[in-house]
Amino acid sequence: MEKWEYTVNQEEKLERIDKILSTQSEDWSRTQVQQWIKDGLVLVNGKKIKTNYKCQPEDQIEVSIPEPEILDCLPEKMDLDIYYEDHDVLVVNKPSGMVVHPAPGHLTGTLVNGLMYHCKDLSGINGVLRPGIVHRIDKDTSGLLMVAKNDMAHEKLVNQLVEKTVTRKYRAIVHGVIPHDYGTIDAPLGRDPKDRQSMTVVENGKHAVTHFQVLERFNDFSYVECQLETGRTHQIRVHMKYIGYPLAGDPKYGPRKTLNINGQALHAGILGFTHPRTGEYLEFEAPLPAEFDELLEMLRNNR
Repeated sequence: MEKWEYTVNQEEKLERIDKILSTQSEDWSRTQVQQWIKDGLVLVNGKKIKTNYKCQPEDQIEVSIPEPEILDCLPEKMDLDIYYEDHDVLVVNKPSGMVVHPAPGHLTGTLVNGLMYHCKDLSGINGVLRPGIVHRIDKDTSGLLMVAKNDMAHEKLVNQLVEKTVTRKYRAIVHGVIPHDYGTIDAPLGRDPKDRQSMTVVENGKHAVTHFQVLERFNDFSYVECQLETGRTHQIRVHMKYIGYPLAGDPKYGPRKTLNINGQALHAGILGFTHPRTGEYLEFEAPLPAEFDELLEMLRNNR
């Protein structure tokens, strides 16, 4: 059983413990946390507490995280947009609105469900719920993903991500008119201490670098290409917000008044990597989704 520890900060004074804990991980629901408290798995200063316990600064919380339930990920027939496939790797163009892999409470309709139907051989390094998944893109981000069909390919592709040799270029529409043509954002990212389900720039965060180029300017928006040097959670979304140009349509990091779209205007359009077996460099490009193209036309017509 995994142990997790946390020290309550001054800003969390008198907040309910179930509320605090449910914001520490996207996988922890408030209902689940309450059950853990009832089961005696949550201690404060070494003692059991009730679900309505109100925390004090410097309270020491310890959670004994139970082993996850064994969940089945079932194959589902889907019309996947496969760009490349051989015995080792597969490249797929994920539509906006599709979750990459299952999670508790969300076991169907994901890209992994479709991949399991499409091919029986996927790497097992990331476990039963994430077979073959080397890297992810957010639910509302469209674009290209590389998938490993065996453990050898998985390890070599992950090493390329670590060594920053994978090419990952995204297209995005952001709020505001960026005055300069090129830029680099070098700012460390970590969990937002005020909202643990969000990321933000923090002093002790993980190294994160995004390069961007302005492709087109409109009245109140800019069309940009972003290239990832690192691949942190929500990196482009947080970095563009950090410099004052949040993504259009971003429900988490963008302004409320934005373009009428479902989720952030972000597309993983170019993906390049070295084939894990042959050593050949492969690069693929997926065109913008129709909704993204329509947004650009609307902005051009209103210029």
